Amino acid sequence: MNEAPAGRGRASFGSIFLVFLTAGGISFGGGVLAYLRDYLVNDRRWLNDDDFLDALEVSETLPGLNSVNMAVIVGDRLRGVRGAATAVVGLMLPGMAVMMSLGLLWESQRHNPNVNAFLVGVAAAAVGLLMTVTLQLGHKQFVRPLDLLLMAATFVAVSVLKISLLWVLLAIGPIAVWCYRPRGAPVTAERFVHLRERLHSHRAHWRH
Repeated sequence: MNEAPAGRGRASFGSIFLVFLTAGGISFGGGVLAYLRDYLVNDRRWLNDDDFLDALEVSETLPGLNSVNMAVIVGDRLRGVRGAATAVVGLMLPGMAVMMSLGLLWESQRHNPNVNAFLVGVAAAAVGLLMTVTLQLGHKQFVRPLDLLLMAATFVAVSVLKISLLWVLLAIGPIAVWCYRPRGAPVTAERFVHLRERLHSHRAHWRH
């Protein structure tokens, strides 16, 4: 089990920048989330697995790249708005520099089979990294039959039947919510107050 994460203000701007700069610099092919989890949870212990998963869930509901959204959320939690800006700059700077440099060479090398083979290999490695994070964070969901059924239905609909992801979410999302609805608890005013307090506490946790 991961130790309790560090409180807000304990991470320096330099360390935040360095962590996200490193993740952005070596995470070719979309595997940045795997590196971020390793750095933020295992190395620096700024977050635990639950915190990281909460941030990931929020980032996936927002427009834009998940990794950039993660940088904003984590940076804001650690050092406020300036921390968020520091994390975003650190994450995006390596990619911007590499893309601007390689963009000048791409036109002359785009048909080079060695370059194409390299890119395919990078993409395969990124898939492996993302699979690692999926197994590390979601291993509890891989032992329940209902979870496996929902994941299998989503995979078949998107990958095999080629149904638009939007329609899959609109169809399977409500089913999943209904299946995991609270059961056996009376709907009382006290319950609604408790849920409201939990929501406010969760929002305050990420703001402060």
